[in-house]
Amino acid sequence: MQQNQTENKTNNNNTKVFKELEDSSSFASKINEMFLLQKKLNDNTNGLNWELCVNKFGKEINWLRCIHMEVAELIESTPWKHWKNISSDSDLENIKIELVDIWHFIMSYLLQETNIPQAVKLTNDLCRYEVNPKDSVDIASLVTASEQLSFISLSIQTGNTSSQATNEMLISQFFKTCKIAGLSFSTLQKMYIGKNCLNKFRQDNGYKEGTYKKIWIYSNVSEEDNVAMMKIIERSENISFDAVYQELQTVYKSTK
Repeated sequence: MQQNQTENKTNNNNTKVFKELEDSSSFASKINEMFLLQKKLNDNTNGLNWELCVNKFGKEINWLRCIHMEVAELIESTPWKHWKNISSDSDLENIKIELVDIWHFIMSYLLQETNIPQAVKLTNDLCRYEVNPKDSVDIASLVTASEQLSFISLSIQTGNTSSQATNEMLISQFFKTCKIAGLSFSTLQKMYIGKNCLNKFRQDNGYKEGTYKKIWIYSNVSEEDNVAMMKIIERSENISFDAVYQELQTVYKSTK
């Protein structure tokens, strides 16, 4: 009996080790996919050598400023103003979308400063956090965490601190903000693929030229393309870039 208990304990320990290894591999694989997609999107949108901080049209690229401005949009989704709509609810869904946009810019900044393997390693060490979907979001804490994220990005941008010393702080603070907002890593990854795909879809359908229709009218529904994209990824537990792109194309063709 003692031998059986020992064997069971050993098997449980082995199962735990294998599970941890599987989780670690899964995290790294998902992070790597996101960085590859982001580099491809940047190459297509901004041209090759965008890492030199200039796009193919000669326009300056400042990812840290992008992070700062997106944080401002996130805060705008909360009733932070003391003089207006002080009892209104926060737009939690849009807050999550803004966090995904911020993640686009953080990854782009990391790709500018380092390479994909190093960026994946750094992110993989910091993205492990748990979210309880039943917990309510503390808006005051969320705003404070978001402002701290903005502060870190501005500190790097203005040269008040070294970027190498704060890359880890930037990523860590981002995931801390996600946790407070109730945005799990798995949901972040799904939403990222969806938003990355939508960004590519927009570019392919005249976004820069001004011919793209951002409001989609189909099946007696009128909604922004972001909403249509979210409905697509919510229908599937595991999503792929190609599958989302195909569904976006199908819906867009039916828009008026």
